[in-house]
Amino acid sequence: MTTLVTEHTILAVVVGSRAYGLDGPGSDHDRRGVYAAPTPLFWHLDKPPTHLDGPAEEQFSWELERFCTLALQGNPTVLEVLWSPLITQVTTDGEDLLTTRRAFLSRRVAETYGAYARDQLKRVAARRERTGETNHKQAMHMIRLLLAGAHVLRTGEVLVDVSPLRERLLAVKHGNVPWESVTGWADELLADLAEAARTTTLPGEPDRAAVDTLLYAVRERGLR
Repeated sequence: MTTLVTEHTILAVVVGSRAYGLDGPGSDHDRRGVYAAPTPLFWHLDKPPTHLDGPAEEQFSWELERFCTLALQGNPTVLEVLWSPLITQVTTDGEDLLTTRRAFLSRRVAETYGAYARDQLKRVAARRERTGETNHKQAMHMIRLLLAGAHVLRTGEVLVDVSPLRERLLAVKHGNVPWESVTGWADELLADLAEAARTTTLPGEPDRAAVDTLLYAVRERGLR
């Protein structure tokens, strides 16, 4: 099955700290990609896998339809693939996917980004209460998600590179910021996210028709 990734990837990027502008000498290469399984494979009882790990280290890929479904739901992890500044491979189908990327955006990103960030905040707080330890890296990503959520609501662009806030975010990651200051920053960003949601010009729902047109075209070309 890894041949689906090696032979049919339409978009491959690097995400994580290297794309965020928060990397250091030993940072991982978080590789993410989208593959388009040949259309005849869907005619069998056993369908192509919706996602695959590998074959390289730290590599994870989605089949195009699964990727589109998650992106339409406003999944932050998936959406940042479409805006990563570090593209390592792109085909004509991948270019079409990137051209269509704004069709995935809607006001629901306020809920998804906010929910992801709140969940991480609860996890960090619960661990602190249970063990006295703080997952500073998780806390930093909670802040980053809140920043990204407000940004996409205001601009229609998914914020990936947060290097202008590199020092402040790394201070959180390294535990150099008091917990009360971290939660205070989070409260400010949650309020800003709510304000951005109130004033956003993003549509109430994503453009499913545009995404469906993209998927149909790729499946049609996949017959050849």
